[in-house]
Amino acid sequence: MSHLPVKQARRDLFAFAGALKLPQWWLQSGALIAFVIVLVVFSTSSPLFFTLGNFANVMQQSAIVGTLAFGLTLVLVGGGVNGIAGGIDLSIAANLGFCAAVYATSLADGLAPAAAVALTLLAGTTVGLFNAFAVVVLRMLPLLATLTTMNIVAGLELVVTRNSTVSATGPTLSALLDNGPFAIPWLSYAFVGVGLVFVWLGHFTRFGLRLHASGSHPAATRAAGLRADGYVAASYVLCGLSAGVAALASTALLSGSAPGSGENLLAVIAAVLLGVVFSRRLVPTMAGTWLSVLFLGLIANGFQLDNVSSYWINGVEGALILFVVSLTALLRRRNLERSSHA
Repeated sequence: MSHLPVKQARRDLFAFAGALKLPQWWLQSGALIAFVIVLVVFSTSSPLFFTLGNFANVMQQSAIVGTLAFGLTLVLVGGGVNGIAGGIDLSIAANLGFCAAVYATSLADGLAPAAAVALTLLAGTTVGLFNAFAVVVLRMLPLLATLTTMNIVAGLELVVTRNSTVSATGPTLSALLDNGPFAIPWLSYAFVGVGLVFVWLGHFTRFGLRLHASGSHPAATRAAGLRADGYVAASYVLCGLSAGVAALASTALLSGSAPGSGENLLAVIAAVLLGVVFSRRLVPTMAGTWLSVLFLGLIANGFQLDNVSSYWINGVEGALILFVVSLTALLRRRNLERSSHA
């Protein structure tokens, strides 16, 4: 009996949404409308906002969060709709800090630049392998497994850097910050290249299609003779690799390794969840993640140009996560109501 008022309120909510004629495509287009509004508002408040140089700066500043978000998107795709039980990597930001520490200390110790890059990517991939082992082999809940890894890797970062900032210089870092064609930094071009690779991998390869199938229909994937667990494990490994790639950008922008990389976690999760709104099926996609990363980057950049405190950015990201989670929950429940009444 205690559930009757809740069910009645839910029916009333769906009836109200139907009376307002709010179809799914209109609710989902709210993200695109918000994107346009941000462009209009900030271009009006600051003449520097709508310029090629500023957009290049946004791309450069978004390279770290964007690369991490691409890797996390793969994990969520392999995990299916239920991100907590199906797939999540809370260690990705800490992995970034660890990889940046490995890269900076390797260069400081005189290791060859190419060897330092290889060691950094290996470090990130190893953390991804550890997560894959915990989730796929040990069958740990991804939330708990990656939370444990986050603490372990954060401790390793402190061990490697001795809880201090490690400066780093080198030809690779200098090249990333140098301007290329149209006076756009090479780091911006590199971020575009990384994004295209992830879009190709996630949507135009056999691996990407099977990873989507493993997340959406794991039983059917196994029935077809495919190893769904193998694709899920690969998503964690690639997520760890993305942390290593992002560490190169972080070291270039910060001129070394510095504590505090864990602060990127909220922005990464916000980018991936916000990207769900850009999908027709309300699932994580690489294109949606890319759009949401630029959206959040433009908001942060607009705040900077208008001299608004950066403390507001975390509040905006948190509000966007709440908006996306509540919106997707509403849309999925409406779809379930329609299918049950059919």
